[in-house]
Amino acid sequence: MAGFGTPRPPRAIDVSRRSVLQGAVAVGVLGYGGRADVMPSAAIAVEQVSQVSKPMTPYIGTAVSRIDGHAKVTGAAKYAAEYNVPGLVHAFVVTSTVAKGRIAAFDAGEALKVKGVIDVLTHKNRPSMADNDKAYKDDVAPEGSPFRPLFDDKIKFNGQPIAVVLADEWEIARFAASLLRVDYEEEAHVTDLYRQREAAFALPEPAKPRGDAAKAFAAAAMRHQGEYYVPIEHHNPMELFASTVIWDGDGKLTIYDKTQGVQNVHRYVCSVFDMKPDDVRIMSPYVGGAFGSGLRPQYQVVLAVLAARALQRSVRLVLTRQQMYALGYRPGMIQRIDLGAKADGTLDSIAHDAITVTSQYEDFHRHETTWSGLLYKSANAKYMHKLARLDLPTSCDMRGPSATTGVYALESAMDELAVVLKLDPLELRLRCYSDRDQNNGEVPFSSKNLRECYRQGAEAFGWNKRNPEPRSMRDGSELVGWGMATGIWEALQVPIAVRVMLTANGHAEVASATSDIGTGTYTIMAQVAAEMLGLPLDNVSIKLGDSSLPQSPLEGGSWIAASVSNGIVTTCNAIREELLGLAKKVPNSPLANASPDQVALVDGKLTSRQDASRAISIADLMRHGAVDRITREETTSFADDGNHAHNTHSALFAEVKVDEQLGVIRVTRIVSAVAAGRILNTKTAHSQVMGGVVWGIGTALLEETLIDHKFGRIMNANIAEYHVPVNADVYDIKVIFVDEPDNTINPLGVKGLGEIGLVGVAAAIANAVYHATGKRVRDLPITLDKLQS
Repeated sequence: MAGFGTPRPPRAIDVSRRSVLQGAVAVGVLGYGGRADVMPSAAIAVEQVSQVSKPMTPYIGTAVSRIDGHAKVTGAAKYAAEYNVPGLVHAFVVTSTVAKGRIAAFDAGEALKVKGVIDVLTHKNRPSMADNDKAYKDDVAPEGSPFRPLFDDKIKFNGQPIAVVLADEWEIARFAASLLRVDYEEEAHVTDLYRQREAAFALPEPAKPRGDAAKAFAAAAMRHQGEYYVPIEHHNPMELFASTVIWDGDGKLTIYDKTQGVQNVHRYVCSVFDMKPDDVRIMSPYVGGAFGSGLRPQYQVVLAVLAARALQRSVRLVLTRQQMYALGYRPGMIQRIDLGAKADGTLDSIAHDAITVTSQYEDFHRHETTWSGLLYKSANAKYMHKLARLDLPTSCDMRGPSATTGVYALESAMDELAVVLKLDPLELRLRCYSDRDQNNGEVPFSSKNLRECYRQGAEAFGWNKRNPEPRSMRDGSELVGWGMATGIWEALQVPIAVRVMLTANGHAEVASATSDIGTGTYTIMAQVAAEMLGLPLDNVSIKLGDSSLPQSPLEGGSWIAASVSNGIVTTCNAIREELLGLAKKVPNSPLANASPDQVALVDGKLTSRQDASRAISIADLMRHGAVDRITREETTSFADDGNHAHNTHSALFAEVKVDEQLGVIRVTRIVSAVAAGRILNTKTAHSQVMGGVVWGIGTALLEETLIDHKFGRIMNANIAEYHVPVNADVYDIKVIFVDEPDNTINPLGVKGLGEIGLVGVAAAIANAVYHATGKRVRDLPITLDKLQS
């Protein structure tokens, strides 16, 4: 591929050959961390090593700044739509203006007359594609028939891609697209969840029922019933979805794609176009946000490949913001919760039902209703989940899928029950606290420090000063409300492969096909490798986002940090064991009788854990063994014996101030206390949780996709009218990490953080709004008109 190669890693990684311990190489002491062209003297004595070097600062658990930060803020980081080659063709997508039916006729005559237009592709003249559903099944496709872009004349949703205009310039392609004339044969459509409510079909029970929830509810001393609505929400990452397909000749393709899983896209492209794996390479070194929207291959990559194969040229296709609203979304849903309790607040019964949105062609769903079984003790529980088919694209995962919405309803209902009981909402949760996963045979948690989250969060917030009466707290003309809620997410782990190459001059390259979607994966990978190998952080380079690298799953579900970090530990342990093998061959070796668990890599040497004076420099070991580099690739799996449940938890406390006359709501304070195992990087972790809190403000007060049901068309498909929080909406956010050792989940004791920061925030805010106003709003977002109705 002319002019292209593996993307350069971030600038902070590029300085890997700079010596951090100045002068060490020059005097031939360490042979580590110095320039690649300088080797230490062969006459180094083993005893000298420990006399000169100093212990390195641990990296795991510290506040390390993003190593890719400089590349991003200077513009050196390249995204999918920023790769250029000579003769690049620009593509623009034409989308349907009806929600259901078929294309009766195309007229591309005027578009083809525009100077600079090369071609217009439709379902009639496109290159060949697979003609069976199975070929379009990606790694996380739900049950059903996947959408096949530009496959035939059928229209499944408004905004569906129906043609691609190809031109020398993007502006020309966009103008020519406006000249395309399309006739449709329309069919009746439905995009209103409430209209389809009765037609929703039941899914298998999401969890085994306990006892008789209906009977227990009827006999309960205190009862609460509530219906809660969450609208469709869209992801809106900053980076637009885009694919740049580089035609490498002989039909080989290098594709720069916005995705959360390069190998998922690789398998998908090979399947759809019947291409050999070696003829396709997917690259995604940087991703400008995705939040779940990039888990599945999106249609632009198919259309870009179609165009490249049709023209045998390189092609770039970038979707507009409006077009991205046809890619997937958090499904809208109606939830009903029945809670029965004794007079002291302990629960007798829980029933949680949900109806969620999906498309007419795929059955996307997550378990919205079962979170109470992980949080609150109840001998009687029943869960139900139904799907309503609408003439919309398939819904998909969005940050905290199922928990963000399911926990909103659950924690709102718990707050309402506390009001009925005249009990402090925090006290109610403590009385109902569960130490076991009731959905899974009453197994204990590998760790659950939620009680401490409640304690530390309440103390930091000043919860004990809360007057429980609604409308009892004021600040001038504003009503003040304090609310709280619980957050919970799964601590997931997935098999992953990592390759580590260690060189004699003190540099390590760590490679895995995982993605960094902006969460800091580059940084935590470097931190873990640096500590495990005993290297300065600058001496570690990271390769990721390349389908040709060792196997990695999608980056989602908060599982990559735990998985790839422990994968690095596994691989570095293998390197340490290989180095020990070399050490045993050194004459008079001080490590001759050591076992692998008795040595560590520290400050450029292999050192006895019991006696630091027993050490040999890595450079000497590799030189003695005539090895200039050691490369190991290991796959790490996470066997679950089924004896523990693995989750992260949080306690959220929110303060709102509501203008009594106008109903305008401000979220003035939030405290989020999180228990998520061992924190790899306190700085990036803090950013993750803080970002989740900001998103929770949007979920509670702002975000809502509005559909004109007459046309099946989204009315606010832009970030001017689809409201998200901005600086003026965000005040004081305090994040607390509660210590939570976990020796069961994985060697590092790490749990993911991406989702937990969002879960529970909307409920805490909604509960605070009730406390401030005395008005309970059960349908999100909470807007001023709902407070005044």
